[in-house]
Amino acid sequence: MPARRLFPLLALTPLLSGCALLGAELTPVTALERQLNGTFEGYATGVTGRVPYRLTLVYTQRSAQATGVLLNLQSRKAYSVTGRFTWGGQSGSLDLNGYEGSAWRATFRGEMTAGQVTGRLNSVVLGREVLPFNLTLNRVTDLERAP
Repeated sequence: MPARRLFPLLALTPLLSGCALLGAELTPVTALERQLNGTFEGYATGVTGRVPYRLTLVYTQRSAQATGVLLNLQSRKAYSVTGRFTWGGQSGSLDLNGYEGSAWRATFRGEMTAGQVTGRLNSVVLGREVLPFNLTLNRVTDLERAP
């Protein structure tokens, strides 16, 4: 193939790869996701006392799904959480299930505003919700700004 025919193809290659790199930098995060995603810390209070918790939450607006990790800061046990989030203007309702590995260990039903998560955390034993805790967590970081 003559060089003059090959040159446009060679010139196009860096241009296309540059577009791919540029596209990789764009984050498809909506304003609502930016407002709600983050790390929250606080306490659960119930029959066993006051226990510190940390929740790292990621909300995906397109699927109305909330996922994250709930960490008991006292026992250092981590639970993956997943469920639904329904936004209602100034606040929204969370309905999450917590898992340790594949075992269902907790439920959380509550409300979320941009700065706080409040509600009821229930431990799950033998498939039944027992040991209710009142959970109050306050935002400590936004996921966008977290290191």
